[in-house]
Amino acid sequence: MKVVESIRELQDQIKHARSLGKKVGFVPTMGSLHEGHMMLIDKAVEDCDFVVSSIFINPLQFNDIDDLGRYPRTFDADSKLLKARNCDLLFFPSIDEMYPHGQDAQTTVSVPVVSEGLCGDSRPGHFDGMATVVMKLFHMVAPDASFFGEKDFQQLAVIRKMVGDLNLPFDVIGVDTCREESGLAMSSRNHHLSAEEKATASNIYRILSEISAAIQDGAKNYLELCEKGNVELAGLGFEPDYLEVRNADTLAPAAESDQNLVVLAAAILGKARLIDNLRIKLA
Repeated sequence: MKVVESIRELQDQIKHARSLGKKVGFVPTMGSLHEGHMMLIDKAVEDCDFVVSSIFINPLQFNDIDDLGRYPRTFDADSKLLKARNCDLLFFPSIDEMYPHGQDAQTTVSVPVVSEGLCGDSRPGHFDGMATVVMKLFHMVAPDASFFGEKDFQQLAVIRKMVGDLNLPFDVIGVDTCREESGLAMSSRNHHLSAEEKATASNIYRILSEISAAIQDGAKNYLELCEKGNVELAGLGFEPDYLEVRNADTLAPAAESDQNLVVLAAAILGKARLIDNLRIKLA
């Protein structure tokens, strides 16, 4: 695996791969990699001939400077993981390389509707910053396919809408959430959890599963189900942010007639803000 830090080096390597007729797959990350990221790399290796990943902790998508400072930085371990899973090229740019004119002067991308509500309410500016850096990376790499985890369901919806609205000529492929044995969704933010908190954190998945089962059994009062779930989360020591049932295709609040649903949760436990979701497909 080759590591490059400049856009020019990145594009030279991709140009060479394309000259050999290779299909380019892209997995953008912010580092602190875990098995969930590796599943994205594995899928990219399976579907493509030349796999590019990036590690860039994007300050533009953090509305809390302390949260940015706490984000884990584990480049050496990350690069070893990527190499072991047959990633071909790792792009590791500096902030100056990504934002040469400064962040305040940066043109930004805003994706309406799907970025509103949920994490969009609790993290103002987050999705604009995320969409902006992903669009920049898409232009730099010009992949044939890009790969994202479904754990960040709203993020994936924002990226899919952005790619569709701006007519970008490649596929956005979602990969199933990777979970620990307890059901806890793997996340870089799990590093902030103590052993006791990590055991408690698995209750998010349990509560999502119970809501999903109730809906599949015919429950239609989604608000009541979610209110009950929030009360339970609070009783376990979480600070609930949201727990909602949405239309999985549009992210609009779920209607009783919807058949393709997703139940999404975000809650703070200790120093970690955790998110998770479960898809629900009704007959």
